[in-house]
Amino acid sequence: MKAWLLEGLGGLDRLRLSDTADPRPARGEVILRVHYAALNPADRYLAEGQYPARPTFPHILGRDGVGTVIDVGDNAANWKVGDRAVLLRSDVGVNRHGTFAEKVAVPVESLTTIPPGWTEPQAAAAPLVYLTAYQALTQFGALPPGQIVLITGASGGVGVASIHLARAMGYSVIAMSRGDDKREALMTFGANFVLDPNDPTWRKKAKELTGGKRVNLAIDNIGGSLFSDVVDSLDHNGKVACVGRLAGPVPKFNTASLFFRRITIKGVHVGDYSPPEAQAAWAQTLELLNAAGVKPVIDRIFPFEQLLDAFERLRQGPLGKVILEMQKHG
Repeated sequence: MKAWLLEGLGGLDRLRLSDTADPRPARGEVILRVHYAALNPADRYLAEGQYPARPTFPHILGRDGVGTVIDVGDNAANWKVGDRAVLLRSDVGVNRHGTFAEKVAVPVESLTTIPPGWTEPQAAAAPLVYLTAYQALTQFGALPPGQIVLITGASGGVGVASIHLARAMGYSVIAMSRGDDKREALMTFGANFVLDPNDPTWRKKAKELTGGKRVNLAIDNIGGSLFSDVVDSLDHNGKVACVGRLAGPVPKFNTASLFFRRITIKGVHVGDYSPPEAQAAWAQTLELLNAAGVKPVIDRIFPFEQLLDAFERLRQGPLGKVILEMQKHG
């Protein structure tokens, strides 16, 4: 089969499109012929050696995908050849071969069906970012309705998913995205307010827009120098869910900023979900999305051969998810 092989750590320039052996299903696994796969920043982090995974090389990246079952191993539950399936959070694409390939082996405990009314690209786009957003919103326990949620990097995959779920949970959402070109779209997705983090007065504007209230929960996808300002925007007992670090390390962070408002900072890692927990979180996520009448947002779909161009689009800052199409389907 054709696959994008990562020859070793060092960056995306170590990817090459090549032939490799077809996977074979072990006990409790199926083989999917991949139709669509989604890109995630964590794929690049792994390639750069910035992710806590040490796969065997050559490795195949790709953590999200949808496809058709073409082979089944023993003890494959009710899955059979010809079924269409979606990959939920698992070790696929981390320490075992992933979905940037024509075929992939997947444990059946990490499979689910395509939600009714969704396209295959939407199904491929959703699991990792929506499970991440769900964990970010729920890991501190239930917040009272009407709480204010601030989302940095709001136009990316996790950002859009966080807007959808936060609004479905009854929260007020402040979305942060650089520039004005994405403002209208983010409002359409459900954001109550959209602010530009490059605006030095954004914290003052946030309080004005919310009638003097402070932020109760921040979902931070950015890190970097913005992080201290995010902490400064929080209310007493405010919380920060750290999802990503697209802007790099936080410089000169003053821990005293946490003391007097009892700020809590907690990392988000969907890898901590066991397969049953991921299935349960996915079911809750679909309930929320169905109730809100929203679906995943696709930024752009790239042909299989243009994976590096797709990663460049991801670096530029998409509006929604960047998808890889393995082949045309009828």
